[in-house]
Amino acid sequence: MWLILSFFLVHWFLSLFFHSFFLHRYASHQMYTTSKGWEKTIYFMTWFAQGSSYLIPRAYGVMHRMHHTYSDTDKDPHSPHFFKDVFQMMLHTANIYSGFEKGTHLPEEQFTRDYLPVWEKLDRIGHSMITRVIFGLSYVAFYICFAPSLWWFLLLPIHFLMGPIQGAVVNWCGHKYGYRNYKNGDHSKNSTPFGIILMGELFQNNHHYQKDNANFARRWFEFDMTYLIMRVLNKVRIIRLIPVTAQSTHQHPEAVESKKRAAFVQ
Repeated sequence: MWLILSFFLVHWFLSLFFHSFFLHRYASHQMYTTSKGWEKTIYFMTWFAQGSSYLIPRAYGVMHRMHHTYSDTDKDPHSPHFFKDVFQMMLHTANIYSGFEKGTHLPEEQFTRDYLPVWEKLDRIGHSMITRVIFGLSYVAFYICFAPSLWWFLLLPIHFLMGPIQGAVVNWCGHKYGYRNYKNGDHSKNSTPFGIILMGELFQNNHHYQKDNANFARRWFEFDMTYLIMRVLNKVRIIRLIPVTAQSTHQHPEAVESKKRAAFVQ
């Protein structure tokens, strides 16, 4: 039992960390700089940690920048206020992500103007169905070897889709449940204690207020584990945190009009 539980928790938190650290805080927001060598290393570790649910950084970065610009409007790729349930939201997000990844849906220039990390060879391997199946089979094999009962196999779907599931939890809960520290003009909220369990990602209200601040925690009871790890990596010079000098946002004039058109209940 302990081997299965440990495997699940290690996979969950490693996938979550690289999702937050690399895909979100680097690919989307450039909250730190790093050398090309370390970028490739972290890129590889992100792929390995996410495994069967690997998310391509450039597609994730474009979609997340859209989310900030059009937060909780009808142009937001994943606002929970336009869907009956989280599964419909996930499907809508997946379709937009797939369009960016395949090049069938070209994003606006404003979302690709800033740096997006690209490693085409690794992305081809990571996005390959063969690679995803191999990762999935490795998870199944581990459970066959060590699961004390068949009930534990119910955790396997979470392993298979871990990256999208973590993103869905953050986007659904972070814009529906919790409290606000700031008025951002959207429905972003802080969900505590879940903000702690999600390594800081559920302090969405704080993050939307100051999108380029690497520290998502603001109040004494808010705890951003990803940021603490980033401080250690900064201290040992693996990354260089970029100081935040002023509040910044991806807000776009069209988003203001879109908010006026959007009809939803908080």
